[in-house]
Amino acid sequence: MGQRTARPPTAEEPDRRPLDVQVMRDGARRLLTEDAEPPAADELSTLTARLRGHIVVAVPDVETLAWALPEDDVPRACALACCGEARMRLRLGDGGTLAVRVASARRLARSVLALCDHYENLGGGESRGNAG
Repeated sequence: MGQRTARPPTAEEPDRRPLDVQVMRDGARRLLTEDAEPPAADELSTLTARLRGHIVVAVPDVETLAWALPEDDVPRACALACCGEARMRLRLGDGGTLAVRVASARRLARSVLALCDHYENLGGGESRGNAG
């Protein structure tokens, strides 16, 4: 357990706006709802690119919040593990067939939802009541 998924944030990191978790969740749910029809190939490409972008933006924010917690904190460990998993999924290809591409996109969508959960649970955004 001595490995880190990333280094702690530095004081020079720029101020950033809070993540728009509602937009991120809506995009992810598009692929994960039970009655959702698989998207067409071009729509799937757009959706996958958007999910990848959400992960790229969310991981540093979740890590920043997690690194601020004590080293033995369970939510910290869970959030950092989630970030590592999301980064691993970014390294995976999209797949060749439409079925494999949909499965890959669904994995990305689950990572987006998990990152949103960790972001909110760790106090990111602070104004949770504005959603909806």
